[in-house]
Amino acid sequence: MKSIIKKLVVALMLATGVVASGAQDIQIYTADNSKGTITGASIEKAFADAGFIISGNNDMNVAFKSKFQKTNHKMYHLFTLYKKDLVLELVKITPEAALFAPLSMSIYMKEGSNDISISSISLEGMAKVTGIPVTNKHMIEYSKLIRATLAKALPNGHFEKTSYKILTPKGELVTSFTGEMNAQGDDVEDELEGLQTELEGSVETLGFVIAGYNKLGDEFAEAGYDKYDFFDAYSICKLPVIFEVAKTHPEAGAFAPCVLYMYKEKGSTEVKMAYPSVYNWISSLDIEDKPSIEVLEDAQKALVGVINETLE
Repeated sequence: MKSIIKKLVVALMLATGVVASGAQDIQIYTADNSKGTITGASIEKAFADAGFIISGNNDMNVAFKSKFQKTNHKMYHLFTLYKKDLVLELVKITPEAALFAPLSMSIYMKEGSNDISISSISLEGMAKVTGIPVTNKHMIEYSKLIRATLAKALPNGHFEKTSYKILTPKGELVTSFTGEMNAQGDDVEDELEGLQTELEGSVETLGFVIAGYNKLGDEFAEAGYDKYDFFDAYSICKLPVIFEVAKTHPEAGAFAPCVLYMYKEKGSTEVKMAYPSVYNWISSLDIEDKPSIEVLEDAQKALVGVINETLE
């Protein structure tokens, strides 16, 4: 009887769009910044000192003022970073680990508040997207290092208690693509350059911004892992999306910019590409307001279309 009741409860939660979970996909670390001593630069230094590669620390208020003539928050940065050695160990398990190479964080101060916060994806959130168990030693090490560095970057801070309803995603959490590339050896670079030039031009035409670019495959090869002809990761965002969503969810910067990776294994003719879909935002942050959902779903549709067109 108990098992039947449990199945009925789970079915009801799925039907109403709410997944029961004590774990949260996003973590928010907050500290008092009345003296103004904690800045985007000081936070960046704390992570660099901990061995992270900093791939971006963008003051979004500058971009928002330029495009929209206003801002939503006293301070708003999108911060991207990754730990080179741990990314390699996780990619050895699954290429999906590159969806967080770099990791995205938002650094923000709300109007009328002296608190400064950093949002980032949690261990559980990373596991949900990559499929790597939370018990994996490299995942645990990554999570512990991030949490320890947050504590150094924001002295006397604390993790906020969050209670998002984790909604059942309306689509796949990872949007994946497969294309063909017949080039091998020295010819790969020329074909890759053509593919990337077309892709970059197309996404920028649609209003997306390429906020970063990391040649992960070169780093893997330098570390003695020479499996790929190339393994590149783009950081891509769209200003209207983060501007709209961050009005009510500044912590959404844990998903922005998103990483679009592309790789080809040596000897293969397949090019694999993937990025974490906007359904992560909606599911993990319990986003229900129509304007946010509209800009997110429009961006999802546009990016899928342009990648499919590039790979044809």
